[in-house]
Amino acid sequence: MTQLSLAKWWTTLENNAVRCELCPRHCVIPENAHGYCAVRQNHSGELFSLAFGRPVSIAIDPIEKKPLARFLPGTRTFSLGTFGCNLGCIFCQNDSLSRETYTETDLGQFIPPEQLVELAQEHHCPSISYTYNEPTVFAEYVCDIARLAHAAGLKNVLVSNGFIEDQPADELYPLMDATNIDMKGFSQSFYDRMCQASLAPVLHSLEKMHSLGVHLEITTLVIPGQNDDLEELSKWLDWVDAHLGRETPLHFSAYHPAYRCRIPRTPPATLYAIRDLAVQYGFPNVFLGNI
Repeated sequence: MTQLSLAKWWTTLENNAVRCELCPRHCVIPENAHGYCAVRQNHSGELFSLAFGRPVSIAIDPIEKKPLARFLPGTRTFSLGTFGCNLGCIFCQNDSLSRETYTETDLGQFIPPEQLVELAQEHHCPSISYTYNEPTVFAEYVCDIARLAHAAGLKNVLVSNGFIEDQPADELYPLMDATNIDMKGFSQSFYDRMCQASLAPVLHSLEKMHSLGVHLEITTLVIPGQNDDLEELSKWLDWVDAHLGRETPLHFSAYHPAYRCRIPRTPPATLYAIRDLAVQYGFPNVFLGNI
C-alpha cells in the first residue's frame, strides 16, 4: 500500500464501501473494487488513486495538437497521460489508454510531480498539457504538478471531457491557463447511447471555465449520422453564443472507426458544411481537424 496514493473527493459508506465524488457517476465502490474509470480503487475502506505518479504516455507535442489554435501558437507543450477514463465512448480514438488500467503487480514507474516540471523545463516547453486519456481521473496528480508548474513559470493546459463534479473542478480548473473541452454531441440522447454519460455536466464545466477566465477552446468529433445534424449543430452554436461568446474557438474533427464503433469515417464535405454554418453564424475562429 505504500506505493499507492490516497485519493481525494470521496466519502465512507457502510461495510467498507466508499462513494467516489470526483465525477457525476458517484461510483459506490466495494472493498478491493475499482470505480468506473478503473484507476480509483477501494482498499480497506479508503479510496486510492492508481494513476497518481504513474504516467504511461509522455511526449512533446505542438500546442496545436491539443488542439489549441489561440494559445501560445507555435510552441511545444510537455504532454502526459495515464490509464483510465470516466466516459464510455464507444468511438474512443485513444482506447489503448482510456480503457486500460494498472495492475497491482505492474503499476509502472513512479514519476513525482516535481520531476515532470523539471523535464518540461529541460525540454524548453513553456507549458504542460494533461491529455491523451481523461485528466479528471488523475486530478490529484494534475493539481500537484500544476502548482509546481506555475511556481516555475510554466503554463498549464487541460484537455478534458468536462465530466467532473463541482468540488474537484473548483480545485482543478483555477490552476489551468488554457483548456480544450470535448463536447461530444449536443443532445442527451447522444451521450446516452454513445458515451454512457450526460451532457449537462459538460455544459456546466464549459461555463465554469469561461467564468474563471481560462482560455477555452472546444472540440467536437463529428461522427456521421450521430452528431452531424446541422439543425442540432445550429442549436449548439446558439448555446455557445449565449453562454460563452462567438469568439470561442471551435474545433470540428473527423472521426475514424475505432474501439467498438465501425461507422465509416467522416467525409471532408461534412466538416466543410459545419464550418460554413459556424462562419455564417459569425464565429471567427473555426478549425477543422483530421481531414
